[in-house]
Amino acid sequence: STKAEVVQRVDDAVADIPGVVGIAGVGATVLDYINAVYKKFPYSLGLIALVTFLLLVRTFRSILLPVKAVLLNVISVAATFGATVLFWQEGYGSEQIFGIEPTGAVTFWLPVLIFAFLFGLSMDYEVFILARMREEYDKSGDTDDAVVTGLARTGRLVTGAAMILFLAFLALASSPGTDIKVFATALGVGILLDATIVRALMVPALVSLFGRWNWWLPSWAARPLRVEPHAAIPEQRRGAPDRQETTTARR
Repeated sequence: STKAEVVQRVDDAVADIPGVVGIAGVGATVLDYINAVYKKFPYSLGLIALVTFLLLVRTFRSILLPVKAVLLNVISVAATFGATVLFWQEGYGSEQIFGIEPTGAVTFWLPVLIFAFLFGLSMDYEVFILARMREEYDKSGDTDDAVVTGLARTGRLVTGAAMILFLAFLALASSPGTDIKVFATALGVGILLDATIVRALMVPALVSLFGRWNWWLPSWAARPLRVEPHAAIPEQRRGAPDRQETTTARR
């Protein structure tokens, strides 16, 4: 922001003056916040992703599913940030819907707060869907069947929860403060994108595409997590003839 730039220029100008020179005011506070939070944010993001990955590996007994879950969450959050910048900062829709001109920037504390809320909510939906798919795969041994059944049994739950949250954030967006409007619309759009494009389309498509490798868990990863390893065994499709029966019929 302009205030932060002024503080930075003043700080550079007095850098060679002996003694201690302090700068106060809103601009200095904003700059200190940005330096304290956003310089460490990549490390926080890495730690969150690592802990989430380890917990999901133990839950789903898989290497690939947790990787996919974390990456899709990051994609969902990034898409929400892009939509927020387009709508509020660039003004594509903010004036038409809320009567507010382009803000030119997003308030410095909003991205961290949006990330914290949206990452947790998105992972919540991911766990609902993948847990059911894992359960169905353990029963049938067929990935495609697990995808169809798992999505059929969790789709309404995820969609209903997403719509409730979307309407709640829509109501919050009617508040008079611009920052609250930005926060509410960002979370509303993020939830809508995540529940439709990401969870309803990308998740089942990728699980079906990866097939048996979704459930692969090598022994070196299973041992420290105290779970059973799982090899990437070729699947027996439901309705397909058994190999032994086919050989007997040919004889």
